Amino acid sequence: MATVAVDTKTSSGDDPLQLGNHVLASRLVVGTGKYDTLELMQQSLEAARTRCVTVAVRRERLYDARGKNILDYLDPQRYLLLPNTAGCYTAQDALRTARMGREILSGLENPGADWVKLEVLGDSKTLLPDPVGTLEATVQLVAEGFQVLCYTNDDPVTARRLKEAGATAVMPAGSPIGSGQGILNPNNIRIILEYLKANDPNYPVIVDAGVGTASDVAMAMELGVDGVLLNTAIAAAEDPVLMAHAMHHAICAGRQAYLAGRIPKRLYATASSPAEGAIGRRPR
Repeated sequence: MATVAVDTKTSSGDDPLQLGNHVLASRLVVGTGKYDTLELMQQSLEAARTRCVTVAVRRERLYDARGKNILDYLDPQRYLLLPNTAGCYTAQDALRTARMGREILSGLENPGADWVKLEVLGDSKTLLPDPVGTLEATVQLVAEGFQVLCYTNDDPVTARRLKEAGATAVMPAGSPIGSGQGILNPNNIRIILEYLKANDPNYPVIVDAGVGTASDVAMAMELGVDGVLLNTAIAAAEDPVLMAHAMHHAICAGRQAYLAGRIPKRLYATASSPAEGAIGRRPR
């Protein structure tokens, strides 16, 4: 299977992110919605240095108010396109949308035609996922040969069941979509990582939704997740291009900090220049 923008190292200096058959040289995945113009979207994606972008593939969402097709602004040689089922509230609706995405991207000869970001929402107010519908759709899409990246809540049990159903990656929400609240429950993210990676350390877990600024992205990566998927935090920022730059640096900094291994938190101070064994200290 062909891949897009594969490097031997990511911008954070470690190995690329493996998602099923696809290899990504950036651990930041960016959405394409909510931008004022397609030109601004294009500039922001470039600033974020992402190599994978999500596209809502319902036909009415492919065109902006001026009738321009979003796909004309996404270089298939630069970006791996990840179709998503945004706006679906039933498993059956998500299945139809996923199949539509495969049809559209197959016509473009983009390698993203074999995978999908699955969203089955529970209600329009919270945009939280429907766990039953998500699991049902995952089982069917996997049976049809899709590599399924599942948007889900931060419940470790649901995450484990999605992996068992054959999901290529599990993507727990940091907080509700577009809320900008950041990572509300880091302990659940840690448990999800423990559950899903216990016997499979390379299984990908990606925080999807809710981040609002660069520090949220860095925090997610420091927890040990494999990547972050976001949209509103860039698209709705006062300066989307500048925020995209910040998100790129945050994904790198958070990943490097995780790999470096932070010092333990202590209740009391520990001198950074201890008396015992200090270099140049004269013996008494």
